[in-house]
Amino acid sequence: MFKKIYRGVRLLPKRGKEPYVSFYKILGFYPFNITLYEQALLHKSSSIKLRDGRWINNERLEFLGDAILDAIVADIVFKEFEYKKEGFLTNMRSKIVQRETLNKLALELGIDKLIKTSTRNTTPNTHMYGNALEALIGAIYLDQGYRAAKRFVFERLIQEHLNIESVAELEANYKSRLIEWSQKQKISVSFDLIDSFVDENNTPIFKTAVIILGEQAGVGTGYSKKESQQKAAKEAFNKLQINNTFRNHIFELFEQQQQLHNEKYVNSSEQENV
Repeated sequence: MFKKIYRGVRLLPKRGKEPYVSFYKILGFYPFNITLYEQALLHKSSSIKLRDGRWINNERLEFLGDAILDAIVADIVFKEFEYKKEGFLTNMRSKIVQRETLNKLALELGIDKLIKTSTRNTTPNTHMYGNALEALIGAIYLDQGYRAAKRFVFERLIQEHLNIESVAELEANYKSRLIEWSQKQKISVSFDLIDSFVDENNTPIFKTAVIILGEQAGVGTGYSKKESQQKAAKEAFNKLQINNTFRNHIFELFEQQQQLHNEKYVNSSEQENV
């Protein structure tokens, strides 16, 4: 293995070998266009201004990598769980690509040691490293294509750092569970963005509330809308399961709503018959 690495490095120009070796340790292969990978690890707090006046960082690559990762993981779980239904597959993909999982994988790969940032807050909760991992996947796709990106996700992320069978047994997606509950009970549930702001490092923060029949059932705050919705859904779902008083209150509101609807329907029918 080390001989293979050494032979590969010897073919590189004498200057600039170190970045290639560092990326090889993470990727398992040498980049063709190393500039893409360096940009993938350039946090917005350390954006670089080009001669034409444009500022570059890893946000565009993160956008691309997010879409590519979704497709790759969907491809993998579709083939891995041959007889599972669409709902299960959607839930599995959600668990693998969620910010907390990606952040953990990025740290295990050592991306935190290579990322360029000037922000003071480098705690895992910022999801800076998970975002950089998505940008890295975008860079792989542009540099070497979909197959190389899929191989990296499957071999370096899932096989080495994730047990896909264990992931399948993880706690279900709370937003999905809450929506399933609402469909079963025929009770409407909405996710309302009630606030958004930036923290001291100019990182966006989102605050979402779960509303059930006009009642606030849960509130969640996160570094993305999805994360805030999941946290709000978890609070609301647990409240419905544990708090009998709240659950009964919701069912009473629903009955009142149904009764009011029926009365309006009867009155409307009587007026039409007059």
